[in-house]
Amino acid sequence: MTTASPYTPPKPQSIWRAPEVSLRFWPVFLRNLLVWRKLAIPSLVGNIAEPLMWLVAFGYGMGALVGEVNVAGPTGTVAVPYILFLASGSICMSAMQAASFEALYSAFSRMHVQKTWDGIMNAPISLDNVVLAEMLWAAFKALFTVTAILGVMLALGISHSPKLFVAWPILFGVGITFSCIALIFNALAKGYDFFTYYFTLFLTPMMFLSGVFFPLEQLPTVVRVVADWLPLSNAVALVRPLFMDQWPADALRHLAVLAVYAVGSFWIALALTRKRFAK
Repeated sequence: MTTASPYTPPKPQSIWRAPEVSLRFWPVFLRNLLVWRKLAIPSLVGNIAEPLMWLVAFGYGMGALVGEVNVAGPTGTVAVPYILFLASGSICMSAMQAASFEALYSAFSRMHVQKTWDGIMNAPISLDNVVLAEMLWAAFKALFTVTAILGVMLALGISHSPKLFVAWPILFGVGITFSCIALIFNALAKGYDFFTYYFTLFLTPMMFLSGVFFPLEQLPTVVRVVADWLPLSNAVALVRPLFMDQWPADALRHLAVLAVYAVGSFWIALALTRKRFAK
């Protein structure tokens, strides 16, 4: 007579396992697009109003006092109007903020408040695909925002460089990077108030340490070393020369820094989100 072997439950999967994604993220992305389409105009106005106010107030107001700014380019130091200097940095800041807001407040509402993610996962769509869709959706919102701002900048005659077409996919990559970072905090948040720490302690200091408002060369050496590795600094270093009708120096290095931030942050965000939903 044989005895049945005792049942051994399967070992729980590690939250740090590789992302398991497929094209099933697309319906989630499309769902967000269809919902947002009803509020596209108010959303656009809200996203572009602040950066345009920065541009007008500082670009034309302070620009009249500052005049030109010396910028280190691939062919040497170049003097550029302050309005052009500020515009090329603020467009990256806009991509950062738009992606962050969508991947924090909107994603948290769908995940925690409205329980939309739970409803989606009743269909054959995994959590990994939901997180991927949220990341890409936040990046798309950022791209939509910066496209509108670029249109205003072109209308104002701030820059007419044909190389701005290259800036467009770079800004989409900036949106991906910051949406991945924001999703880490989304996975950790217990409420909306938690996001104040992210904006106050991370995004705001980065705005002033990444060459958006003044050249990085003016920073102390120690601060400059840290600033060189911030994601926004590398985004500005890629986009600003394109506004000046030049190709960025060390482009591969800047792209690699953004890619490392994006991949690493997405992996961490996915792991923390898996842990949250496993409870």
